[in-house]
Amino acid sequence: MNKPKILMARAVFPDIIARLEQVADVEANQADVVWSKAELTERLRGKQGVFTTGGDRIDAEVLAACPDLRICANMAVGYNNFDIPAMTAARVAATNAPDVLTETTADLGFALMMATARRMAESEHFLRAGQWTKWSFDMFAGSDIHGATLGILGMGRIGQAIARRGALGFGMKVVYHNRSRLSPELEAECKARYVSKDELLAQADHLILVLPYSASSHHAIGAAELAQMKPTATLVNIARGGIVDDAALAQALKNRTIAAAGLDVFEEEPKVHPGLLEVPNVVLTPHIGSASIPTRMAMAGLAADNLIAFFTGKPLLTPLNPEPRA
Repeated sequence: MNKPKILMARAVFPDIIARLEQVADVEANQADVVWSKAELTERLRGKQGVFTTGGDRIDAEVLAACPDLRICANMAVGYNNFDIPAMTAARVAATNAPDVLTETTADLGFALMMATARRMAESEHFLRAGQWTKWSFDMFAGSDIHGATLGILGMGRIGQAIARRGALGFGMKVVYHNRSRLSPELEAECKARYVSKDELLAQADHLILVLPYSASSHHAIGAAELAQMKPTATLVNIARGGIVDDAALAQALKNRTIAAAGLDVFEEEPKVHPGLLEVPNVVLTPHIGSASIPTRMAMAGLAADNLIAFFTGKPLLTPLNPEPRA
């Protein structure tokens, strides 16, 4: 029997390719070329599976042009690059890579919050530019983390992990808002108190966004929401670009509507709104929330496991839609 054909949309660990080659003919992309949608579609013709990394759009147009496609495995927990209804209608399985990146992403979120609150990027640039000639009492004085109020918008696994870090490690008062309230047991474990979104914005000294992206969460934080925050507050986004109105945030930072921001995701990444590059009170990182070697290996391994399971007749590990079978 002929092996199924799998396309690797981006470069990945060689061990992952070797594992997939045991069950499939693999077309790798170790040069890590970022294909256009048309180029990706052309590469997908005749393929039964594809390994994606979150930026490769699979929609009705791609599916119609690639009728042999059976499964798309995302090496990411987010999957807004997948048109799930279209994939379901075309009987194409979709999977993602949840859970394995929870703690690593929470680490980055907390680190970004601390760097933002303590003005670490600003002070490093100051030092590197040779401007540090004397000490002064207010030099890069930021805000405290310990004992402050931590606000979390989106209280899934990553939000809960951040809450535990704040409450148990730094004695922070944790408030959160979510589409659905946590169970009393989980609230107690996270030492978190549920509040409305308006209360969250008003109370938080440090607000971290960890909600999934959807049409309803697009620009969940815009000019009106930023105006509700304390002028001393910080905002951190480790969720998805588009949840924050980047133009409104750049203006709010320029006007000191809020004190500072830390961003790991952007609306049109890898492009960054030019206004965000012009203000000093923002820490910027290039979508590295899950970027530790063990975690990226686990994410890639889970995507590969889903592909292997599909083509060996086993249940998918992390399905996003009803699993189609021949």
